[in-house]
Amino acid sequence: MRHFPEADPGRPDIRSPRRYLLWLALEQRAPALGALAYGVVCTLAQALVPLALGKGIDEGLVHRDERALLWWGSAILALGVLQAITGTLRDRCSLTNRLGASYRTMQLVTGKAVDLGVELPRRVSTGSVVSVGTTDLTRIGAALESTARGSGAVVSIVMVAALMLTQSLRLGLICLVGVPLIAWAAARLVRLLHRAQHELRTEQGHLADLSVDIVSGLRVLRGIGGEDVFSSRYRDQSQRVRALGVRVASVEGRVAAGRLLLPGLLTTAIVWQGAELVAGGTMSAGALVAFYGYAVFLAEQLRRATGMLDQLTRGAVSAEHVTGFLALDRHLHDGPLPAPAGDGTLHDPDTKITLPGGGLTAVACAVAADALPIAERLGRYTESSGTALDGVPLRELSLNEVRRNILIVDHGSRLFAGTLRDQLDPHGTAATAPDRLRHALDAACARDVVDALPDGLDQQITGSGDFSGGQLQRLVLVRALLMDPEVLILIEPTSALDAHTEGRIAERLGGYRAGRSTVVFTTSPALLGRADHVVHVEDGAATATGRHDELITDVRYRATVTREAAV
Repeated sequence: MRHFPEADPGRPDIRSPRRYLLWLALEQRAPALGALAYGVVCTLAQALVPLALGKGIDEGLVHRDERALLWWGSAILALGVLQAITGTLRDRCSLTNRLGASYRTMQLVTGKAVDLGVELPRRVSTGSVVSVGTTDLTRIGAALESTARGSGAVVSIVMVAALMLTQSLRLGLICLVGVPLIAWAAARLVRLLHRAQHELRTEQGHLADLSVDIVSGLRVLRGIGGEDVFSSRYRDQSQRVRALGVRVASVEGRVAAGRLLLPGLLTTAIVWQGAELVAGGTMSAGALVAFYGYAVFLAEQLRRATGMLDQLTRGAVSAEHVTGFLALDRHLHDGPLPAPAGDGTLHDPDTKITLPGGGLTAVACAVAADALPIAERLGRYTESSGTALDGVPLRELSLNEVRRNILIVDHGSRLFAGTLRDQLDPHGTAATAPDRLRHALDAACARDVVDALPDGLDQQITGSGDFSGGQLQRLVLVRALLMDPEVLILIEPTSALDAHTEGRIAERLGGYRAGRSTVVFTTSPALLGRADHVVHVEDGAATATGRHDELITDVRYRATVTREAAV
């Protein structure tokens, strides 16, 4: 059984789609060369069958020579056995090529997605990533798989043309002239197909983007009555994709017709001319049978060769999207320093915010949209020259250190498929200390969510859609608490909860995170009242700091908080 790379897929050549496909072939050169060799031998064995058949007719049947008939019959049997063995080995190697190319590409795409991290949604649309993972992987694998049969077809065409030239100059010339003409016509058709497929692939990506946007925002769309608008947009885009699909199908129909018609015309011309030569006494009956076999064989091999061109064209289109994705560079770069030993104090010079470490700090933004950009700077999801952790600029720290020490939980946090226990505690840290998970559930007021499930923490879930908005918020908070980062940044962690549940979380959060820094972006009085330190942000800058009961006398702060309370 062939084993594929588990860790390092290698360094791909992404200078062009063709170079990438060549790199894939070279990375698995053993099965690739084996597939080519077996493909050539298999096809050559098939090509020699008409020659042996013609010789058997002329030397065995016509001359009534039983020994010659037995000899050539045995030769045909041997060629058939050789064809069966090499054909099986060829298909085995071809399948290895297909799966290996797809798997290696999947490794590279997944690795690039992980490397980009939080930059991924800003750099590439979700639909494009989905299309790469579903359509392009399959087409790249099919392209490499097609080379075995296609290469064998090309070699056999050359050999059969040479055999025909030695037996009949006229028929050999017909073959030598007809094959290049057919190849030229096929190339023109494939070029048209390439352009049409590229346009279709682009529009399919746009449609996938729109689908993802609609599905992820369906609840919001229903709330604001925007379903009809997005439904109309999806309908229009799907009609564009349908029209392009019809166009591609039309071109594919012409390619398929050419693959059948052109070799058929060549076969007809060869048989017609061969029949005239037999009638004129310049060619034997066995030779005519052999030439007919050559013609039929050539028709099939030409179809295989053009089929390889078709698959390589599709593969090149898909490889173009893959190489474009792999060429993306990360904007956030690693710094040379480890995380400093401190209490987790954060400073953001852009807003003049200093968030003391070791306690619960709340940030109340007059404009709710300001919370995410500030949080992303504090967690170095976006670059900022002066944002610092314990006095050390974040850009000078290793990204792994930043991610390990600072965790941001926003409304985009999701659960994935699997058991609920694995989703809440992906590192299994609670396995040796079961009380940790129980305390986290209590702190996030999520015990009732777990108790309502038939299998509790061992319940198999399909993702975030299994829970309501409030339940999901609490479960995501449980996961964040179990991660136990040095600095935990929460963005409106209780926005979907009722006042009673929100109050209980506010009461328990600070105690659970004692000794660690917790920053909550919120305008909820329940959370603000429990915070050790409150910062009010307006017009992109901190305007007041203190405790909630002290700041409530500030007109601007009170307006921010009471507006939220009124909602």
